[in-house]
Amino acid sequence: MKLLLTSGGITNASIGDALVDLLGKPIADSTALCIPTAQWGHPRCGPISARGFVTGLPPWGGMTSMEWKSLGLLELTALPTIGTERWVPWVREADVLLVDGGDATYLCHWMRESGLADLLPSLTDTTWVGVSAGSMVMTPRIGEFFVEWPSAPDDRTLGIVDFAIFPHLGVFPTNTLDAAERWAAGIGGAAYVIDDQTAIRVVDGMVDVVSEGTWRLLGS
Repeated sequence: MKLLLTSGGITNASIGDALVDLLGKPIADSTALCIPTAQWGHPRCGPISARGFVTGLPPWGGMTSMEWKSLGLLELTALPTIGTERWVPWVREADVLLVDGGDATYLCHWMRESGLADLLPSLTDTTWVGVSAGSMVMTPRIGEFFVEWPSAPDDRTLGIVDFAIFPHLGVFPTNTLDAAERWAAGIGGAAYVIDDQTAIRVVDGMVDVVSEGTWRLLGS
């Protein structure tokens, strides 16, 4: 897959241009599915924030309020009960998956439980746009700092990429550079610390940063 791993979504023109470049066509010609599943695993998320992501209403506007050719909802917790013959074609036909934040371990669990994780290697023409946990789920680990789901067995996630992500730099009082450096020391390996104006683009194993804000690469 082509990955656009963000902290806050499509928050500026540079990230928006990167998305269009990954799609290879305009937003108006592209089909999207939005995935709110990670929200249900985080204690500070709920029906209002989930609706906000799906509808794109302020202050959650961004990806789902873009002028897509079509936009649908894919709830991963429902997929095991409806059969792959229904939902796999939905995913294969989408140009982009818009994956919201919440708890990355919860999202990881349902990606595996639903079968979406097993499908990812075959989605070579699909773009994955993650927000916060929707980005972190692609990393090997998120660190205990970010685990909010009480049933999480540990902090491990999918490991599609070989680096970790510390999102929302400067957005919340706890998400400081000092906190990120302590977190990175426990994670090991390369770790990107990004604010909400920054995204990490991954194509064919090549990684680059798209930013109009602040970011750091630690432990490289």
